[in-house]
Amino acid sequence: MSMGPRHIAMIALLVRDYDEAIAWYRDALGFELLEDSDHGGGKRWVRMAPAVDTGFSLLLARAAGPVQQSAVGNQHGGRVGLFLHTDDFARDHARLAAAGAHFEESPRHEPYGTVVVFRDLYGNRWDLIEPRIETQP
Repeated sequence: MSMGPRHIAMIALLVRDYDEAIAWYRDALGFELLEDSDHGGGKRWVRMAPAVDTGFSLLLARAAGPVQQSAVGNQHGGRVGLFLHTDDFARDHARLAAAGAHFEESPRHEPYGTVVVFRDLYGNRWDLIEPRIETQP
């Protein structure tokens, strides 16, 4: 049985409040709001993605109940769980700093590129990475 092409379309990210999350991911990361639909009862379907890559998106899901609320900011058990690639590290690092992102370290150069670990407004750990471009001899 042959399967057609598949890809991961989105990942849910628990947030405290839809509007504060929309503002932070827009202002700090430059993400675009792709969809904000009212589903009644205070629930919304909110999708955001980097402006140039809307094939994959974050589904911002307001935490409901104590179990979900306790996971806000720690959905990956303290590990870096989100990875944002950029073509201009300095530009995006400055944008994050201006938006109040918490950097856990100074930017560092690794064999795979320039990277820094930061936390978003909820404490989720991200890597901002400008991948190394291999040059051909």
